Amino acid sequence: MRFRRGRQGAPSLILGLLPGLFPGLLFASDVVTVAVASNFASAAAELSDAFMQETRTRVRISYGSTGKLYAQILNGAPYDIYMAADTERPLRLERRRLIVSGSRRTYAVGSLVLWSRDERLQGKDCREALEQGRYSRLALANPETAPYGKATREFLVAENLWEVASKRAVYGENIAQTLQFVATGNASLGFIAKAQTTVASLPRASCSWPVPETLHAPLRQQLVLLAGAGGNAGARRFLQFLESAPAREIIRRHGYRVPD
Repeated sequence: MRFRRGRQGAPSLILGLLPGLFPGLLFASDVVTVAVASNFASAAAELSDAFMQETRTRVRISYGSTGKLYAQILNGAPYDIYMAADTERPLRLERRRLIVSGSRRTYAVGSLVLWSRDERLQGKDCREALEQGRYSRLALANPETAPYGKATREFLVAENLWEVASKRAVYGENIAQTLQFVATGNASLGFIAKAQTTVASLPRASCSWPVPETLHAPLRQQLVLLAGAGGNAGARRFLQFLESAPAREIIRRHGYRVPD
């Protein structure tokens, strides 16, 4: 559709008036598209809801493993913000000059939990069951694409448990699928994100054990504003919102530490 120009600048004036006349009308820059690592799914949903209530800016979220989302970005996926579960991929994007300079930062620090729903482990010690090999299958996220899977493998190698565990492992494409394996009983034990244990709908565990963060590399989760979104005011507002006190409290409530 073409605008018929009267005096110079009239179309711009009309466009400027439209949001006030029609508050529900959204322009491209009023939509923020965020690629989010699966472990951060529930936190991201609450954060996006809070942001939309505050700013009336719509947020579209795509979940997946950090590695898969990274590959999509390299192949031109039109995301504005990438919230990874590690520091490695955001740094790679920065080195490729595919992000807005200075946007890379840590937004959360996660942790691992060894978790089971196996009735045979009710009231037992999950860590002891792992060490003694008293399990049929062990679920973990794919170490090659999912940072939580990589941290799990680091822990198992450090504790001399990898040789046995790798023969009984079932790999989730991401941490969400990993939880599905162990919650449905397809695996006796599973390494999941602590954040997943805060979800009210999670079945009651038969046993769980928090993995000390000293036994694997820190699960620092970083985000970046992608280069194509430099002019998206909504995306920049969302990044600012994530640093606010209410947003930081939401992140803590979902089982993460937040950087000082």
